[in-house]
Amino acid sequence: MLDADFFHRWMTAAADSVDREANHLTELDSAIGDADHGSNLHRGFAAVRAALDKELPQTPGAVLMLAGRQLIATVGGASGPLYGTLLRRTGKALGDAPRVARQQLAEALGVGVAAVAQMGGAQAGDKTMLDALLPAAEALGTSFGAAREAADAGALATVPMLARKGRASYLGERSIGHQDPGATSSALLITALAETDGASGGDA
Repeated sequence: MLDADFFHRWMTAAADSVDREANHLTELDSAIGDADHGSNLHRGFAAVRAALDKELPQTPGAVLMLAGRQLIATVGGASGPLYGTLLRRTGKALGDAPRVARQQLAEALGVGVAAVAQMGGAQAGDKTMLDALLPAAEALGTSFGAAREAADAGALATVPMLARKGRASYLGERSIGHQDPGATSSALLITALAETDGASGGDA
């Protein structure tokens, strides 16, 4: 079972990953976006880390809701509302339970991903963060490792896609051949989740 400490460590691992990959995310975004995805997420997850270090909520859902609020408050552009909605809606779906099973998290993440899809009006194949998140949420029902593999594969699969949503869609066919930065950062989030599970001793 996964408790609030596990979710705190997941968010910390995500912040560490964004720290390491911020320049790469910005490089990807410079090709088809505003060249600020890495710096925006770096600022947002730094705020998440600071908030959780100051006050650790007592339930998994509350951890994610706090993280989501911080991202909405500190991340500019579309990324803040989208990532914030993902975490807040996932946290809300987890409710007040002090511990949750992986299957419960998979179902809650599905709720969060659906909220992102509704907010952005996007679907699978549009070359967005959903191309990593949708398969990851489904695969999480099997294992954390499967979710990581699905997210990584989904992000890579955006390279040949034509962007149909977001800033990249303005480029038309010039968006083809570039990996989507949002899908890439989403894969980092799922990888951080799998690594947190691994550090805890295995699939919960």
